[in-house]
Amino acid sequence: MKNEDFCFSNLEETVDNRILVLVIYDIVDNKKRLRLAKYLQGYGFRIQKSAFEALLRENLYEKMLVGLRGFASDIDSIRVYKIIGKNQIKNFGRNLSYAQDEVIIV
Repeated sequence: MKNEDFCFSNLEETVDNRILVLVIYDIVDNKKRLRLAKYLQGYGFRIQKSAFEALLRENLYEKMLVGLRGFASDIDSIRVYKIIGKNQIKNFGRNLSYAQDEVIIV
């Protein structure tokens, strides 16, 4: 699938049983924040400085959640949103589109 062929508006039609996940975070420690960003790059794509999107099968989603637990502390925040359903994303400004491969690098 080419980058220009991917469109969130027809997500259910182009993606079989994968789910769209949004991860946002606020990590105080710079080194830990960098490690978290590298960890999330193994699952998805950075869409903003502290936000990643990923298209994952349920088993990889669960695996990602287990790994995220190790990054949070009392002063940090990590939020994970499962976006389910057609037309759930509205984009304004720069349009970031990408193709999601089945390869996960951790």
